[in-house]
Amino acid sequence: MDEAWRRFEAALRPMHEAGRLGAVLFQYPPWFGPRKDNRAEIEVLRERLPDYRISVEFRSPRWLAEERDREHTLSMLEEHGLVFVSVDAPSVSGLPRVMAVTNPDMFMVRFHGRSDATWKDTSGSAAERFRYLYSEQELEDLAAPIAEHAAEARETHLLMNNCYRDYAVRNAAQLRDVLARRAS
Repeated sequence: MDEAWRRFEAALRPMHEAGRLGAVLFQYPPWFGPRKDNRAEIEVLRERLPDYRISVEFRSPRWLAEERDREHTLSMLEEHGLVFVSVDAPSVSGLPRVMAVTNPDMFMVRFHGRSDATWKDTSGSAAERFRYLYSEQELEDLAAPIAEHAAEARETHLLMNNCYRDYAVRNAAQLRDVLARRAS
């Protein structure tokens, strides 16, 4: 395992040294719930990659569903200097829309679309699975909490994962414009 981590770090190093690596994203699957051994795996990330900004995205709602779990999870990430990845996902995912800054260096949000019909469908391509074009109103509704939390961090990364055709690019431009209007 140590050798795998060494090779992973070596592969990241050129981008890091060139100043082109925003953060290393660890996305944990739905079956990776808030158990003691899973928490220990997350807590050791900083030791494994001490030179990098590390972000953590949970796909199991159990990390954040209850207030007590949410506080425990966010505190753990903050204590270890890890960036919490806020997600906007379909309601069928069970993932609560929690926005929080756990590391003052970065606030990150990933937009997965809101298609309940395709969220768990792995029979097609990833593009089909995340085929969702956010409406202007949906982006407007997200702008206030994004702006609030962006003010708490040095950098903000808003990542569109609705990767069907040009949906991500279109929504990124729309969200940029919505946030610019709010700021003026």
